[in-house]
Amino acid sequence: MAGRATLEELARLVGIETRYIDALGQSREASEDSLLAVIAALGLPAEPAQALAELEEVRHAAPLGLGSTSLVHAEDPHPEIELRVPARARAIDWACRLETGEERRGAVGLDAAAAELHVALPLPADLPAGYHRLTLEAGGAAAEIGLIVAPECCHLPRQLGPGARSWGLTCQLYGLRRAGDWGIGDLSGLAKLAELAGSHGAAVLGINPLHARFADDPVRCSPYAPSSRIWLDYLCIDPTAVPGFAEDASVRALVAGDWFDAARQAACAAPLVDYPAVAACKRRVLEALWRRFRTLDLDSDGGARTPLGAGFCRFARDGGRSLIDFTVFETLHEHHARDRGQFSWRDWPAPLRDPRSPEVAAFAAAHRERVGFFTFLQWQADCQLAAAAGAARAGLSIGLYRDLAVGADPDGADAWADQALVVRRAAIGAPPDVLSRSGQNWGLAPLHPLVLRRQGYAPFIACLRANMAHAGILRIDHVMSLSRLYWVPDGMAANNGCYVRYPFEDLLRLVALESGRHGCAVIGEDLGTVPIGFRETMQRANVLSYRILMFERHSDGGLASPGEYPPLAAAAAATHDLATIKGFWLGRDIDWRGRLGLYPDAAAQTADRDGRARDRTLLLEALVAEGLLGPEQPSRLFSESGAPIYSALLGEAMQRYLAGSRARLMLMQLEDVVGEDEQANLPGTTVAHPNWRRRLHLTLDEIAGGAQLRHLAQVVNAARRRSAAR
Repeated sequence: MAGRATLEELARLVGIETRYIDALGQSREASEDSLLAVIAALGLPAEPAQALAELEEVRHAAPLGLGSTSLVHAEDPHPEIELRVPARARAIDWACRLETGEERRGAVGLDAAAAELHVALPLPADLPAGYHRLTLEAGGAAAEIGLIVAPECCHLPRQLGPGARSWGLTCQLYGLRRAGDWGIGDLSGLAKLAELAGSHGAAVLGINPLHARFADDPVRCSPYAPSSRIWLDYLCIDPTAVPGFAEDASVRALVAGDWFDAARQAACAAPLVDYPAVAACKRRVLEALWRRFRTLDLDSDGGARTPLGAGFCRFARDGGRSLIDFTVFETLHEHHARDRGQFSWRDWPAPLRDPRSPEVAAFAAAHRERVGFFTFLQWQADCQLAAAAGAARAGLSIGLYRDLAVGADPDGADAWADQALVVRRAAIGAPPDVLSRSGQNWGLAPLHPLVLRRQGYAPFIACLRANMAHAGILRIDHVMSLSRLYWVPDGMAANNGCYVRYPFEDLLRLVALESGRHGCAVIGEDLGTVPIGFRETMQRANVLSYRILMFERHSDGGLASPGEYPPLAAAAAATHDLATIKGFWLGRDIDWRGRLGLYPDAAAQTADRDGRARDRTLLLEALVAEGLLGPEQPSRLFSESGAPIYSALLGEAMQRYLAGSRARLMLMQLEDVVGEDEQANLPGTTVAHPNWRRRLHLTLDEIAGGAQLRHLAQVVNAARRRSAAR
């Protein structure tokens, strides 16, 4: 076994942090077992000396010492790239083909040398931001690489600029209720909610990730653990808005049938989303609509027969290899999960595990109609999302705020389509913190940082583009992943993981480049264990920080005042992983953890309850200090026995506290507006708790006709104006 020093040298070379400071302020050192396991997960030999030799061999084999892609700064007056030229090379000849097709050429003379030279090649200072191709030749050696010119700062609309004070609503789309829905919130409901929010002065409407999930699986329903982060969840489609629904006799007969009507009514009445029931209803109708579309709008070869068919064909063409891979995966997954009980693609016959195998191509050809159906679902989901975004832009000054998950399910489409990129023997998680003293294993597949570089960051760019589409803001969940991710090796406890570094500067500039191209602002969810200096770097890049009321504290535990919030931030009372305002006050999350046996002992639960009691006191002190509650009002929030009693006045005071902050964006959860006491997700629980399935107790019509949203909007609008004036 190699010594610790050699192991740490290898770890540093491949980007593994051997030590870190956790969210509790404690210094932690990765164990040798953990380091070796992560090195193995990266595909390197377990023997450090051998791994070091392999890395050196790869470095020397690269043409001119270059990788697949180089990134230069758009604002740099003297951009250059580093390369290695052969001995006695006299010049470097280069040509750059821009995205526009324009070509730039040049040459740089060199002094003769007996050994290899490391040279900084100057490039023109006026290269436009974008994705270009650079070819180089020196001393008989040649290379062609991608050249990315990227800016430092993300797009920032005037509504989030200096002095701005905007606000918005956020919701879990699946939880929306509206008359005529099919047991789950859909994109028609999103359009309606966007119009409602805009009519009350909101600038933005935020939603959970719309990533493709395992649609009919009652367990794998988290939007933050998707099958694909690029393609959409078809359950968000409103079948009644699909072309042909009202005209097709077979569809009308299907919907009017006793079984279907009973199934849909049961799904609608359920307090929780019943994903299998919803999928069964929607799938049958969408299949009928696909058959109608295929017959009327496509010819026998799949070409367009009508303008509608032309739109479908254009969507399929633009989706390229990524869409083909996804729809073929969906077809394969359906076939094996339904007929053979094989949920994971890792259990399929070996040839079908390879997306480029002849057997997969033959399967796709034999199931062409089914692959077409899944393409149709993606097309319709995209069309309806575009329509909802249009409705949002009409009433909201910024529009929709979409959400990008930090990773994908290792059994899903993304992991199958690019197996070199996805690490198999480790999972993304979090080190010990105040929410979980033993750490967390999220079960998501991390991307291989070395492979990501070799692929010229193409998968990351595709992910950004897919999720910035139709959005005015993109929220990046666990944005620290641009810098580092906590990997938990297979078979190890979550507190025995370690951090793996990613090319932070390059990834952040790619976010800025795509942000500018899409006119899409960026929020970085920077909660948890945040590296030193990380937030400052993100601020310089115009990425809004994510600030939660009860997390913004002074060193003595007191709450930060509204005037102490950073301007470039999105401030909110809670997130989907935290208790709602009402649930926090009543301690519903603590009750659930006790009921589910998540505390190691009674003392731990008592400590949690005591901590919550202190937090209630600190919250009330802050609200009274700001004049948002009168001195006598806190006593009315407790019974004679001291038990907390929730009042809408408390929720209003908390929203006014945030609305009065310097944060340029303030967010209200729809769950808090209507007074829900249950949160969307209780971290650390599985099937024992109904995570990602809760529906609002009010319909959209009831919310629109009620006083809660109207009153809170008036209060927040006034507080935001006062904050801007100050």
